[in-house]
Amino acid sequence: MKPIDWKKVGKGTLFVAGNFAAAALVIGLLLWGLTSYLRSYTHHGVEESVPDIHGMVVGEAEHILALQELKIEVIDSTYSDKVPFGTIVEQDPTPESHVKQGRTIYVTVNASGKRQIIMPDLHDISYRQAETTLGGIGLVVDEEYDYEPSEYRDLVLDIKDEEGLSIEPGEKIAVGTKVRLVVGFGRGTEEVEVPSVIGMTYQEARSTLLNYRLTVGAVNYDEEEIPEDELLEGEELPKYVYRQIPQEGTIVIEGEPVTLRLSSDIEKAATDKGDEDEENWF
Repeated sequence: MKPIDWKKVGKGTLFVAGNFAAAALVIGLLLWGLTSYLRSYTHHGVEESVPDIHGMVVGEAEHILALQELKIEVIDSTYSDKVPFGTIVEQDPTPESHVKQGRTIYVTVNASGKRQIIMPDLHDISYRQAETTLGGIGLVVDEEYDYEPSEYRDLVLDIKDEEGLSIEPGEKIAVGTKVRLVVGFGRGTEEVEVPSVIGMTYQEARSTLLNYRLTVGAVNYDEEEIPEDELLEGEELPKYVYRQIPQEGTIVIEGEPVTLRLSSDIEKAATDKGDEDEENWF
């Protein structure tokens, strides 16, 4: 067996060990450099105290935050008549919190006007159900009601604003508005003369009949083919009353329903003679 040359072995070991040491040094330097870069990039250990920006407008708050290398973003709006419009009412993180530079401060501002909602159609439902619905969408229902004769008791005939004007379904109204319900109490005992609602839209006819202490009965619409190229997308032609029963001038008991027939052809209001029997309308 050939004897081991320990001198050669020692030199080889030293060479390998030297390479490992050099590699370890290079890796260590790379890790140190990367860590230093990340610390600098993420502002490690550098924090800012969040200023109190409540009551400021967004532009003013943006300038102040920029001085501390902070950003701002509006994420919501609310409404209050107790603070100026357009000012900040909430912020996250809260004042005096410590955050890193570059952090975004999220804010809620006071809107310049009340949020608008669309009035739902609550006609002919119980006044209790109407109260619940109106309260749920942010309106205030007056504890006092207006009562009108109607075919049925305790159903909603109309909804009015504080000035006594009717609020039609689909109409926009500000949250927090106080409204009053017009509720039916059944048929009355006094006689009234039926007005003409020919040529009116359904809503106009309905308001007119209510003013005469009458109600709308059955309503039928003519089915008419309208060329698509004559209508804009989503557009609907208005429809007008061209026949009513009872006719104008008839004496009835208050609360009596008036049956209507409508068409998008306004000319029918002027030309229809109303000779057709009511039973043939539907």
